[in-house]
Amino acid sequence: MPGRTPPPPAPQELPRVAFWRLRRNPLRRRSDRLQGWIGLGLVLAALAATPAVVFLVGDAARHHYTRIAQHQSETRHRAIAVLLEDARRHPEPGSAEAKKTRYPTKVRFTDSRGHPRTATADVEPAKPRGSIIRVWTDTGGRITAPPLDPSEIRVRAVGSGIIAALGVHTTTAVVYGIASRVLHRHNLAAWDTAWAETAPRWTTSP
Repeated sequence: MPGRTPPPPAPQELPRVAFWRLRRNPLRRRSDRLQGWIGLGLVLAALAATPAVVFLVGDAARHHYTRIAQHQSETRHRAIAVLLEDARRHPEPGSAEAKKTRYPTKVRFTDSRGHPRTATADVEPAKPRGSIIRVWTDTGGRITAPPLDPSEIRVRAVGSGIIAALGVHTTTAVVYGIASRVLHRHNLAAWDTAWAETAPRWTTSP
């Protein structure tokens, strides 16, 4: 429309300068430069340390869980169990969820010492009474989980490495935060000292 005032131009965002504390500018203080070098040093240290920490922690975790799996293989045994009751039916038979769901059901089995036992085992849905399943038992004759397999060991080792990497980054952030607070308090103290020297010049009457 004629005579319509065009909208004002959108304000442009000031460019952000990386590592501004390390760049020369008239307002930069020694503490700013020191904080910048501390931050840069911590970043480089974290980048250098992370791969080594991930490898060492992951390898240690792999050996740890391998020993656990070996001990489990020596102390856990397979046994044949018979269902003493019908297992619960899944509300959606044949679904993907039903294939993964297991229901606690009473079973009877014979432990490694030949003693008959009754316990509760996780059973597929709708399995009828009298069905035969295989369970893992420990030295005390209790039903337990199977020994760790290689894929479970690998997943746990990778998870330990990831947690270690996060720990390195978290530690770096905490150290930088502590250093920043110390420098900030130093700046406040310097400002107080400077103001104590300058204030009389502003408040003293001629």
